[in-house]
Amino acid sequence: MKQPTHVNHFRNKKRLARIMMLLKRIRLPGKPITYRRNRVVLYPDGQQFFQTLFAAIRSARSCLLLEYYLIRNDRTGTLFATELIAAVQRGVRVMLIYDYIGCVDTPAFYFKSLSQNGIELVPFNVPSFRRGIGWFDRRDHRKMTIVDGSLAFLGGCNIGDEYAGLTELPHRFRDVGFSIAGTVVQELVQKFGETWQMERGTLPDLQSAIVTQDDRRRGQARVAIVSGGPHQRASYIRSAFLLNIATASEEILVATPYFVPGPLITRYLLRAVRRGVRVCLLLPSRSDVPLVRLLGRSFYGALLIKGVEIYELEHEILHSKVMLIDGERTVIGSANLDQRSFHRNFEINAVIDSRTFGKQVHRMLQKQFADSRRIQLEDHERRGVPARLMERVVNLFSWFL
Repeated sequence: MKQPTHVNHFRNKKRLARIMMLLKRIRLPGKPITYRRNRVVLYPDGQQFFQTLFAAIRSARSCLLLEYYLIRNDRTGTLFATELIAAVQRGVRVMLIYDYIGCVDTPAFYFKSLSQNGIELVPFNVPSFRRGIGWFDRRDHRKMTIVDGSLAFLGGCNIGDEYAGLTELPHRFRDVGFSIAGTVVQELVQKFGETWQMERGTLPDLQSAIVTQDDRRRGQARVAIVSGGPHQRASYIRSAFLLNIATASEEILVATPYFVPGPLITRYLLRAVRRGVRVCLLLPSRSDVPLVRLLGRSFYGALLIKGVEIYELEHEILHSKVMLIDGERTVIGSANLDQRSFHRNFEINAVIDSRTFGKQVHRMLQKQFADSRRIQLEDHERRGVPARLMERVVNLFSWFL
């Protein structure tokens, strides 16, 4: 897989025209602000990510803001708790939002211990009939740590051994994380405060998380934050995916563990192929949610027949959530290409405009594609009647997966 190296000025002009047209057609609800001069670092596997994350937590001096969908009571979760408690003991304010349903298997004593040691906790979306039955299906799917208001860690990694590379291969996840230092972090602080207020009813005082930015820590990346949730009338997450797909000129590389794109994303991917863009999808061969994998495969035929390349990662369970456009623009964060991320989860993605970061992402994806098996249309068409029937049955419940 070769990364685009030349600049096609004709295609760039066409891309600009498409952007202007799409901004009129795709009603971006609340245009994201682009922040300049940010330093972005990629961690292409869970081991590197958690080593750096825990070191950053140990360096915190004023405030730690954390928001996670899943926190396990395993080795990684225990170390996570130990680091947070140690931070409180040296005078750091620690605030943690965790998804109540995502952590339903985590024993209550885990969070009770955190609370007793001075960590401010908010469980997201505790079941309540006051909010109605529909609200029960909402999830805070974000994964975010903000250190002293100046350094943030995001990506797909929950707090657990399978994300940190500590489990055996059949159950190990292939995931990715990244850090951001720069002015964009203040928007992440604001998003955290909004979620806290949504659950607690009051906006927290986060003055301790607002610090003067150190110019030495800044880089050259331009970053925009795209956050989405079911409280929005239109899907910010899907709109950002659509805009980036539609403005591609050379190549679109996607890695996503849960692939339920729906007709709109599918249509935009096929349009990209028709205008000569190479489109490659990296999807899981095995999944921790088998029904979603089965549903995702029902989209393969329409994509393969039009020239989309599809690969399935073997050996590990894919959990990376990355889209790379033309080798220079990266959409990365917590959101999958599925209906749940578009409409029912609270998600947070970063759109990173940096050729340097794009090269790192490209190398990482190349390795993942090399560890994968390419799906051929002929093989897919021979998958048998039972598999086809199961796909149709599961498709009836696709909205709920």
